[in-house]
Amino acid sequence: MKMNFKEWRDVIVSKPMVDNHLSVNIKCGAGQFQTVFFKMRPAIMLNGFSSHQLKLIQQVLRKNFRDLVFVCTFGEDDTSEKKVVYSDTDEDRMLLMKDVQEDQLKNREERVKSAIGIRHVIDLLSSERKLIIGHSCFLDIAQVYSKFVGPLPSSIKEFALSFHKIFPHIADTRHLLSVNQAVQELMKQKSKSLSSAFSLLCPASYSSAEKASSHSPVTIEVEGDETTSSSFISGAKHEAGYDAYMTGCIFAQLCAYLGIKFEQFSPLDDLATNTRLQKHINFLSPSWNSGTVIDLSTGMERPDPGYMRRYPAAVYDNIVVIWGFMSKVRPKEIKDCICKVFGSGSVTTVFSIDSTAALVQFKKQESVNDFLDLKSALERADSAVLILHPLSTILEGGQTRAAKYDTYRDICSSSESKSLFADQAEAVCATSKNQFKENVDDNLISGVLDGFALTSETEGDGILSGSKNQDVADVTCHDILDALHDGKALLGRRM
Repeated sequence: MKMNFKEWRDVIVSKPMVDNHLSVNIKCGAGQFQTVFFKMRPAIMLNGFSSHQLKLIQQVLRKNFRDLVFVCTFGEDDTSEKKVVYSDTDEDRMLLMKDVQEDQLKNREERVKSAIGIRHVIDLLSSERKLIIGHSCFLDIAQVYSKFVGPLPSSIKEFALSFHKIFPHIADTRHLLSVNQAVQELMKQKSKSLSSAFSLLCPASYSSAEKASSHSPVTIEVEGDETTSSSFISGAKHEAGYDAYMTGCIFAQLCAYLGIKFEQFSPLDDLATNTRLQKHINFLSPSWNSGTVIDLSTGMERPDPGYMRRYPAAVYDNIVVIWGFMSKVRPKEIKDCICKVFGSGSVTTVFSIDSTAALVQFKKQESVNDFLDLKSALERADSAVLILHPLSTILEGGQTRAAKYDTYRDICSSSESKSLFADQAEAVCATSKNQFKENVDDNLISGVLDGFALTSETEGDGILSGSKNQDVADVTCHDILDALHDGKALLGRRM
């Protein structure tokens, strides 16, 4: 390779250049070098060399050729190009390397600009203070914040105020559905989901010949060929583009119900500052069942006047979290097995977190401790007792765990991040076992281990109780099995 470069350089030096061009192919021992020009200097394209060979070439050049420089540049298709460039003076060589470094920096900047893509869109929307429209978009703006602003703040108020500085105008169509009396009448007893609101307020598609209906005072035209039109007619909810289309249609109709006339708008008018709309923007629901809205301009949360509760209000002191099911258990099965022990009205609701965990809300606060005590007692009892007990549905496998709502909150706020709640809980509990240790009544454990269950079902109230005034009598094995299966008490009776 050293001999090849020397031969090539000697030819370059001996051959005069005409108009900065030298169209010669120089044959040498290793094959043919194609001479090109790089920044008006003779150069060799290095193609077909391995990375190890390229390193050897650089070593040869540094040691033996002061006037030959190895450079790496990027072509139009962003592929790297290695060249050896002839530079006859130190000043010219320094100028060459400076030009190469500037090209490399420019290329990196262009690659970064190309890679960041949507970053430009977000920055432009923010700088232009555009009105952003969404439907139940609290999680959407949280995603935007985490990806393009920074880590999510620790409180909702801090998040709201921070996001409001970047995007000062946010309109949530779900909230707008509740601010007009006529729309409230239309949506009465109907879901406020995006598809439900769209089907009610917006026809499947419009053409320029069609007029708006009584529910849809704004005519919306969709331009496109037959294929595009058919896709808009059939709909494709949960696809980002079509969801955005539905949200825009709903927003246009709701603006009309608020008395906003688009035909009177000019391109210079700012819809975000319209007096009829301004008092209804920057209000978002933190979740679909929260019953509250957050004012992004102040960070304050207040009740949503248009909210109709579909589920019982959460009473955190009455809630236990259960996780680590051996197999997938449906909420109804969880409720049924607990109600067999604590009474038919003892559980108000069961909310499934995922396939491994669920939240159970009891009617009475004292049932929480009773459940946790009974669970621990059964797990320490003989396996036959556990198998026959109604709670075996959720305790199967011996890996099921349960705790109060405060523990659920601690697990969720942990820095650990797992896909399933059971994995998340175990990761947190691994370092905090003492904190989540279940307190168990020693008398209850003793009773179960002796073959007794100190619990009885009181119909309707669902209260755990044990009577010391029951008659002492002999009990058969059949009685024990029946009692365990029914969750009834066997107290003061000897075997």
